[in-house]
Amino acid sequence: MSRSVSSPAFRFHRLAAASLALGIATLLPATPAPAAPLPAEVAGTPMPSLAPMVRRISPSVVNIQTRGTVTQRRNPLMDDPFFRPFFPDQQPAQREFQSAGSGVVVDGKQGYIITNAHVVEDATEITISTLDDRQFKAEVVGKDVPSDVAVLRVKGANLTAIALADSDRAEVGDFVVAVGNPFGLQHTVTSGIISALGRSGINPDGYENFIQTDASINPGNSGGALVNLRGELVGINTAIFSRGRDGGNIGIGFAIPANMVKAVMDQLVSFGEVKRGVLGVNIFTLTPDLAKGAGAVDARGALVSQVAEGSAAEKAGVKAGDVITAVNGRAIKGASDLRNAIGLLRVGQKVQLDVLRDGKPQRLTATIGQAAEGATGGATGESTAGAPHKALEGATLEDASGIGVRVTAVAARSAAAGLGLRPGDVIAAVGRLRVDSVRLLREALKAEGAYLLTVRRGNGVLIIPVQ
Repeated sequence: MSRSVSSPAFRFHRLAAASLALGIATLLPATPAPAAPLPAEVAGTPMPSLAPMVRRISPSVVNIQTRGTVTQRRNPLMDDPFFRPFFPDQQPAQREFQSAGSGVVVDGKQGYIITNAHVVEDATEITISTLDDRQFKAEVVGKDVPSDVAVLRVKGANLTAIALADSDRAEVGDFVVAVGNPFGLQHTVTSGIISALGRSGINPDGYENFIQTDASINPGNSGGALVNLRGELVGINTAIFSRGRDGGNIGIGFAIPANMVKAVMDQLVSFGEVKRGVLGVNIFTLTPDLAKGAGAVDARGALVSQVAEGSAAEKAGVKAGDVITAVNGRAIKGASDLRNAIGLLRVGQKVQLDVLRDGKPQRLTATIGQAAEGATGGATGESTAGAPHKALEGATLEDASGIGVRVTAVAARSAAAGLGLRPGDVIAAVGRLRVDSVRLLREALKAEGAYLLTVRRGNGVLIIPVQ
């Protein structure tokens, strides 16, 4: 399975192996020269080796083999009424598959094993193989596709668990070791360093805070261990960037941090699913240009553009225009950080929010609410010539004396529609400058850079960034 990334030459690959077959070509010299053994020590100093640590943690990494049935995509012409008579009685074909991946034992007594959700996708039979060649059938305790984490359980196996690291303390440059079963080659060990932290944006619908590493990982490493030199689990290997469709390693791999894995696992074990809470805000990453308009010039965080009525955020006192800079004391760098932090909390859990309001710090306490379906809407209308700004093209505007500029219509698929404006909205301010006419709005939008529009919608207020 792969997903194209920014360049067509590179692809983002999940790492579960599609097949267990592997062809290996080996070129040997006609008369190989014997290799000289490495000395045990040099100038009285023992030679460094990862072998003791690898021996200790290897029993905690298992091979996962899955079997199942998937429905093959049928010919799209079958969905066309004109062509359907040419495909009489054709039903979607069922195809059996077998795949391989890796897993990590995190509770030997209870038999809990962590792996990726995509490793056990559509699996009807899961077999676990240990380092000492024992095999067990496993059941899925729960899986969470947005974070790509699954918990399996093997009963009565007496497995060896690995210790979990505090992944928040990991640093770029730390040495790490990847252990897994690439291409079905069981318990392959590679080493490298942590290349970057906090990688996100690869799957916009997922919860991402990836550790990037150059330790060599390949298809079949999915669900395997990324460990530090103390033999603690830093992350679960999940994906790589690769050239072309073959999925070969080029030194850019990603692992789910151990702290995120533990948070997801706790809920999967308790509930069989992740009961994600919501704060009830629409947010944007605070850029330097937007920070000026929010009165938070040197701040980093998530800019609140709208607070949902009756939400946990509204009850806590969060307002549109606030900048959330920390959650439970942990710094928030942008919108994805806040989304991850809140999305991994349980419904009903209390959380401390550090916010900047008009440049002044405040601390609020919110009780995480239950996720609910949000309303969506659209509008059509005629655009006015000479919009005050290119981002407002497609919106029909009129003076709303004393309260701002009213949006009376928004053309479908226009720039204003993409901005999120709706008929009935009232633009009350640009940055900190109040506007109560189209003329003042036009003047306020003449300056270069980004703007924050304060918009009144019904009884609520939202902040819309304009680049």
